[in-house]
Amino acid sequence: MAVAEELGIDAEVVLYIKTPPDRSALEAIIAGLKDPVEDLVRKDSKFKKLELDPETFVGNPEAVIEILLKHKQLLQRPVIVRGDEAIIGRPKARIAEFLSAR
Repeated sequence: MAVAEELGIDAEVVLYIKTPPDRSALEAIIAGLKDPVEDLVRKDSKFKKLELDPETFVGNPEAVIEILLKHKQLLQRPVIVRGDEAIIGRPKARIAEFLSAR
């Protein structure tokens, strides 16, 4: 991750398609998420193809976990985790702000 390297921070990159987060990893991310939980779900063409209702996920961590366990491609990315806190790294400028805040 280029932003972490620029800041001199070691980062572990997890390729979510090869190594998708399991339930406990998703629960940990959600517990520390500084963004609305529903933002973890991408509202893209796959979301529309599955005929999902975005309102289902608003403030509903369990629904977010269930859909991401079934459809890992719907995970919004990048998700940046540092310690017990997490953010969605969009826009990119949020990443540097989050990583340099400590």
